[in-house]
Amino acid sequence: MPPDTSVSTHRFAAFRHSSFSRYWAARFLTTFATQVVSVAVGWQIYDLTRDPFDLGLVGIIQFAPSLLLVLVTGSVADRFGRRLIMALAAFLEALCALAILLLTLRGLTGVSEVFAILFVFGIARAFFAPASASLVANLVPAEDFANAVAWNSSAWQTATIVGPVAGGLLYGLSAEAAYTVAMVFMLAAGVLILTIPKPTQHSETEKTSLETIFAGFRYIWSEKIVLGAISLDLFAVLLSGAVALLPVYARDILELGPWGLGLLRAAPGIGAIMVAVWLTSHPIRDHAGLVMLFFVAMFGVFTIVFGVSTIPWLSIFALAMLGATDMISVYVRETLIQLWTPDRVRGRVNAVNMVFVGASNELGEFRAGTMAALIGTVPAVVFGGVGAIAVAGLWAVLFPALRKVRRLDGRV
Repeated sequence: MPPDTSVSTHRFAAFRHSSFSRYWAARFLTTFATQVVSVAVGWQIYDLTRDPFDLGLVGIIQFAPSLLLVLVTGSVADRFGRRLIMALAAFLEALCALAILLLTLRGLTGVSEVFAILFVFGIARAFFAPASASLVANLVPAEDFANAVAWNSSAWQTATIVGPVAGGLLYGLSAEAAYTVAMVFMLAAGVLILTIPKPTQHSETEKTSLETIFAGFRYIWSEKIVLGAISLDLFAVLLSGAVALLPVYARDILELGPWGLGLLRAAPGIGAIMVAVWLTSHPIRDHAGLVMLFFVAMFGVFTIVFGVSTIPWLSIFALAMLGATDMISVYVRETLIQLWTPDRVRGRVNAVNMVFVGASNELGEFRAGTMAALIGTVPAVVFGGVGAIAVAGLWAVLFPALRKVRRLDGRV
């Protein structure tokens, strides 16, 4: 059970701890650089092959190691220093950016070498994710953790909006410029992480066995609040996936063109950032479980609004509200998962959580695209919104402990 503390309402509470400030900057740099690499590689490969299927492989290849290594990455984060793992992963990402840069300078003629490097890049990301998600709980006290989650989310959202834009602009200058900037940022992030004083961590001391490897899955299954929070996001996102169909809306339904597609893609992130910043000084004080379930349902409502809208400003507003409502549910979910999970298994639980989040995004986009091909784009999006509402209602019944959680310090 988490300690009996109050949630801080100071806007910059997490930044009063210098270790978190360095961590936050490093996480922003790595996320930004990862976006730059992904955009640059996508452009470069498509310029070379003109095959859209290769673009799909770029994402799948980077996600595959998280799934394949889920039993390893979490155990490593619990058994060894999370700060060191993060730094080594950032340095490995920098080496991957350097490798693609060298291939580009030599004159890229095929994609197999790039895909091999992207797989290694995915391995680095697979180790980085659970270690970074688990480390933050070791850097701030429990009363400042919700504030840290909000600032972490704002860093991620900002980097995922600005990063692709910067990646496109840098690639416009040259592919070499994009990979050089990404490499420098990743190196800087690794150095920043190493400057964080070694925090207290309750490392796994038991001998490695199948029981310890599967401890994350076992804990999630036994702790219904954690299971409910993780599975709620998995099924809600799996049934939505409207973002995957934005090109169709921009071109055929709203008739906005490429510039409009940029607005549509940016809208969810802008909504999420605004809410994340608001949450830094207005934390959720009570009925956290009900708040999360309510905003998952509202996520479904705004998905439906976007799905049926043929008015550009209404569609952009609905997407911004999608991002805003999703941010509130993410804020509650991530805080609960970290504070309700013992430190000794936090890495393994986060590894499973990261795979579920990644899988739900990938499969959600696949679900949306498949249904759009079968029944049409608008019905596919509306179905996803109805599904998210249904999941929120069903989870309120199936997970009463989650529904009854009141405070974000872990007290019900």
